[in-house]
Amino acid sequence: MGGLRIGVLAPLSRPGWVEAGRQLLGGMELAVREAEAAGGVDGRPVELLVRDTAADPQRAAAAVDELAALGVRAIAGEFHSVVARAAATRADRLGVPFLCSSAVLDALTDRPTELVARLAPAQSHGWRVYAEFLLAAGHRRVAVATQRGAYWESGARILHERLAADGGGVVELDADPGTVGDALAASGASAVLLLTGFPDPAVPIVRAVRRDRRLAGVLIGAPAGQPEFAEWERLLGADAAGVPFLRYLPERLDPLGARVEAALREHLGAEPSFVAFEGWDTVTVLTAMASSGAADWSDVRVTGSRGPIRFERVPGIGVRQWAWAPVQVADRDPAAPGRWRVLHTG
Repeated sequence: MGGLRIGVLAPLSRPGWVEAGRQLLGGMELAVREAEAAGGVDGRPVELLVRDTAADPQRAAAAVDELAALGVRAIAGEFHSVVARAAATRADRLGVPFLCSSAVLDALTDRPTELVARLAPAQSHGWRVYAEFLLAAGHRRVAVATQRGAYWESGARILHERLAADGGGVVELDADPGTVGDALAASGASAVLLLTGFPDPAVPIVRAVRRDRRLAGVLIGAPAGQPEFAEWERLLGADAAGVPFLRYLPERLDPLGARVEAALREHLGAEPSFVAFEGWDTVTVLTAMASSGAADWSDVRVTGSRGPIRFERVPGIGVRQWAWAPVQVADRDPAAPGRWRVLHTG
């Protein structure tokens, strides 16, 4: 009997978010190592067949074709939402199960399907939590420095709808570091959110806003999670702190989560991000599913590193969804940028 072969998609080269891809893959590798130490899946080894998407939807779709031809049991992973959508749609067309680890775009496939499931919260859920954080902190007029793209446009729409329901509003600005200061000062917004790629133009925009005396009281936010990663602090130094972002962790880890966190830190040689936990949970779900003989995602019942996991049907979401992974808004503590502050939970 052969081993359990899992196809893995992750951004491991530019222009992909490489640090996120490495964290995602590192979490998966740790879970495989632990499964192997426990005897594999019913005595069978677990093998990851890894393909680099480089944040390219076409490259991801081609990788799905290749992995399906190799006979993988399932395909999993990906961080970038538009790339995950291309991969999930292709896997569904080929009849291969796909478990999305980290991407959040609500419309993950072009039709409802039972073949695709997702661990990360849908964008409409997580970004509403972020909007509620803004409202609770007194921010009702919010600017967004945004780029074109389905993910950013969807995020701006979610923020606008939630803020408008409470009498607030969103002002859209060009994501141009050279003009963002003047535009933000003229907007009257008390916060500006980075709906942009990283490191460019997010890092230059942060520097421009921080150095503009007119904007000293303006909050900078990054709901997509850029400040979670070490590269953010390395590039921005003291300017890295005090930028709230979404992360998908509980406020306090339970004993299993704490054990996984320590093991991830050792395996990665770095502080694990929430994306590493998503990777660990991905492989844990797939190995448990194979071991139990679960016929589809609705049969899955797994204790993950961030809580009990089961996949449900959620209105407006066309795939099986963990509803919901824990959501928090956090930032780097200005007094110690290597330390996190939890500002809001949802």
